[in-house]
Amino acid sequence: MQRKWFFIGRYSGYSLQSFQKDLLSGLVVGVIAIPLGMAFAIASGVNPEYGIYTTIIAGILISLFGGSKFQIGGPTGAFIPILFGIVMTYGYENLLIAGFIAGVILCFMGIFRIGSLIKFIPRPVTIGFTSGIAVIIFIGQLANFLGLTGVEKHESFLRNIREIILHFHTINVYSVLTAGLCLITVILTPKFMSKVPGSLIGLLVSTLAAMFLYPNQVATIGSTFGDIPSSIPRFGFPEITFEKIQLLIGPAFIIALLGGIESLLSAVVADGMTKSKHHSNRELLGQGIANMITPLFGGIPATGAIARTATNIKNGAISPLSGMIHGIVVLLILVLFAPYASNIPLASMAPILMVVAWNMSERKEFYHVLKTKTEDSLVLVVTFLLTIFVNLTIAVEVGLILAIVLFTKRMSDMLVTSKSLPNPKNKHEKIQTHMVTDTHDCPQISIYNVEGPLFFGAAQAFEQSIMNTINNNPRVILLRMGKVPFVDTTGEFYVSGIVKDLSKHGVILISGLKPQPKSVLKKTGIYDFIGEEHFFEHTGDAINFALKHLNKEQCFGCKHFAFRECAVLSCQKSDIGQIRKVADSS
Repeated sequence: MQRKWFFIGRYSGYSLQSFQKDLLSGLVVGVIAIPLGMAFAIASGVNPEYGIYTTIIAGILISLFGGSKFQIGGPTGAFIPILFGIVMTYGYENLLIAGFIAGVILCFMGIFRIGSLIKFIPRPVTIGFTSGIAVIIFIGQLANFLGLTGVEKHESFLRNIREIILHFHTINVYSVLTAGLCLITVILTPKFMSKVPGSLIGLLVSTLAAMFLYPNQVATIGSTFGDIPSSIPRFGFPEITFEKIQLLIGPAFIIALLGGIESLLSAVVADGMTKSKHHSNRELLGQGIANMITPLFGGIPATGAIARTATNIKNGAISPLSGMIHGIVVLLILVLFAPYASNIPLASMAPILMVVAWNMSERKEFYHVLKTKTEDSLVLVVTFLLTIFVNLTIAVEVGLILAIVLFTKRMSDMLVTSKSLPNPKNKHEKIQTHMVTDTHDCPQISIYNVEGPLFFGAAQAFEQSIMNTINNNPRVILLRMGKVPFVDTTGEFYVSGIVKDLSKHGVILISGLKPQPKSVLKKTGIYDFIGEEHFFEHTGDAINFALKHLNKEQCFGCKHFAFRECAVLSCQKSDIGQIRKVADSS
């Protein structure tokens, strides 16, 4: 019922005026999406028409089934390195299978409500690989920008740099002129005509210049990939075998993870621009459906496109219908104008991708994290470098593991276990750590302040802190755990070890225990082992209980005076009055 309401609710109050706004925004975004779709496909190592097919099919399906009213889906720059690597290693046919498997994974992520978990991926990891991808895209377009010939494309970033250097002497002045003209147009158009797509204008201006001023002097889409077919894509189911699934499950998982992150980031951006709220798990399900169906028509993996989604909103989109219209617009242009697209120079596509790379590089965020000079800076740099010099898969894996390890270390450093005593100079006799000295430490009662999460990364240090500072089997051990928000099973294991060891010689008391740690201790049975009467809400009550269980004989002659009562307990009855006077005067 709730899902049905959500689907219909996106069109509640829809009117003819709303349709007009969706139609306008869909037309604008559809025109923008065409050069981007072809450029992303070429950079991913496949024919440009596959990028257009993806824009059409995935664009319609993501809007139809996704969880954001304003999301525009299609091929994006973030996928370029991983898709190019799959094409180079496994071939185009296996790329389709990897995309299909990624769609299945995304569907499961949506069904099992993993959408909310993706937000827990550390920001330095996402900034690191996004910036790394931007560098790869930017450098990867230098060959087309300069019109270099004989350049072989490699998966390795360093080998691609080497190819550019080795073939730099083949630079084509006409290509540089074409690319430069397109780049200048793309940069200047938004400043003078904010609602006109700069990439499309740049593409048209530079293409016309190349066609009429110096024809046949630069490589075009047609001369490199052949003519773009004007027919709609044909359906074909790829041959999926168990062996291919085993081979491609790793790349497919990275496609799914990256697609999930990008789509939800785009949805969050849309929420911020429209004051709306997307449905993250439905968005993943929509992305999954789109990525399962798109490969059946020859399309490459797709996700939410932040820039196109923002453009959709700025042009007045009201509902998901604008995204569907954008896909239909691309389909109509494909059918009517595909032959003309073959004349587009590759040098005209290069600056468009370079601008995309520049915009997605997250320069400000990168510098912001870097200047903090914290563990996050290390995660950022490692993820960034691995993305560029190894591959995106390793970068994400290592970045996540490194972030988890460093987070665990930070959390373990937060746990402080220290021996403490009441401060008689404090009005409320606050329990403080600096009160314990060689001459001021109760031999029978040991009090420990435990502060911070007691989990696997800190549990052993907790045990060592107590065992290294405890004195000759005291009669009472009081653990003040009011500042312990969380205990895991490892932490409970060490607590139970201390309790079982020290309870052989004395009494274990615990004060201020929070609900979560109490629940864990109860489930494992250690709560009952200690005894409910040994748990106290307030430390003062626990100390009063402890003082009643002292060995009074051992108190006679003690000069530590750790508690108020020690002045009376440590002396013979005949000396009590005199000792009280001394204690009061001090």
